[in-house]
Amino acid sequence: MLLIPAIDLKDGQCVRLKQGDMNDSTTFGEDPAAMARRWVDAGARRLHLVDLNGAFAGKPVNEAAIKAIIKEVGGDIPVQLGGGIRDLDTIERYLDDGLSYVIIGTAAVKNPGFLRDACSAFGGHIIVGLDAKDGKVATDGWSKLSGHEVIDLAKKFEDYGVEGVIYTDIGRDGMLSGINIDATVKLAQALTIPVIASGGLSNIANIEALCAVEDEGVEGVICGRAIYTGDLDFAAAQKRADELNGKG
Repeated sequence: MLLIPAIDLKDGQCVRLKQGDMNDSTTFGEDPAAMARRWVDAGARRLHLVDLNGAFAGKPVNEAAIKAIIKEVGGDIPVQLGGGIRDLDTIERYLDDGLSYVIIGTAAVKNPGFLRDACSAFGGHIIVGLDAKDGKVATDGWSKLSGHEVIDLAKKFEDYGVEGVIYTDIGRDGMLSGINIDATVKLAQALTIPVIASGGLSNIANIEALCAVEDEGVEGVICGRAIYTGDLDFAAAQKRADELNGKG
């Protein structure tokens, strides 16, 4: 089970939002590269970056901070990024900078042809991010609910050749209310590609519950607010996950 620390970037700083609200953010650090190093030193085996301004602007905004993070830790572990990625040129630039995976969210839902082209041009590097509430996919920084069922869309994108799916229950994100295990497992069972859980991780019990369903295809979990507030000790949680999966 991969525990993947999230570094959410807003105006060059590390923040956390509550339920995707840009006006409800808490700043946790002013040096994103130092924050990245902190998580790698604590045992992280992958990092999850989000360009929050980019997600709302529809184009990269925090590129300087992203480059600084890649320069700091990109040689040590894979780094994945979502937010504001709407064209192939942007993907190419980020991969050239040293990113391992690019996450396509809203653009995948609104413009499936773009996702198909991205998978074709950059096979092995494209992850799709599906944000959902009550089984329906949301877009545009969670401000709009589409009529698409999560599982139907995910299967379609799997056929395109995406590497995996990050599934976020947006009713729980940033709320420390626990991962939606049932919905995550249901999605993972419908796919052959790995699913990464996201949204609401709050404590070690959530990690243990996820480890119990890893064989269903749940490869990892994005760790957000809980590791910044101290509700979850990241190093201890990764150690516990490794013990449960026989790697400890």
